[in-house]
Amino acid sequence: MAENTTQPEGTDPLEEAFAAPAAEGHPQPQDAEAAVDTESAAAQADQTPAETHEAAETEISADAALAAERLEDLRRLQAEFTNFKNRTAKEKEQLRDFVIADLVSALLPVIDDIDAARQHGDLEEGPFAAIAKKFEEILGKQGLERFGAVGEAFDPQVHEAVMQQPTSEVEPDAISLVLRNGYKVKDRVVRTAQVAVAVAE
Repeated sequence: MAENTTQPEGTDPLEEAFAAPAAEGHPQPQDAEAAVDTESAAAQADQTPAETHEAAETEISADAALAAERLEDLRRLQAEFTNFKNRTAKEKEQLRDFVIADLVSALLPVIDDIDAARQHGDLEEGPFAAIAKKFEEILGKQGLERFGAVGEAFDPQVHEAVMQQPTSEVEPDAISLVLRNGYKVKDRVVRTAQVAVAVAE
């Protein structure tokens, strides 16, 4: 008579196979995660309050050092930008002075004609006198200055001596006669003045 090998109703061999390790004491995934959490909690519990406080202070110190470093970088960038802005403004002003000086150089023949007309008494009144006055005022506002006058001390940097003149009207080595006016724009000499230098009689 053959033995009955059928499984009891309600049982599954696969379920029994998977259930066996659990029954034999093998941990399941959920049990492993719980064990890790338990170990972490135990490690934290093993730390003394002093160690916990020291770790917190170390973290705060690191954050403060990082913040100070970032603040220093920001200040350095701000200083570099300020220097760049000042340098750009200075270069712009210098370029403006150079342009004005070049323009004045081109207008020197006209300025000399105006000076000659004034010396001959042709600019005392009339429309041309008004135009010449406005023209000189505009150039003056742009920084144009005339130099070279009788009695000034001779300066080889800005004066060109073309002759010596014995005279007692001015001190020796002073300008006794101006042959051509000199001009400068913002301390930049556009043209030297041609003068005669006084010597003792």
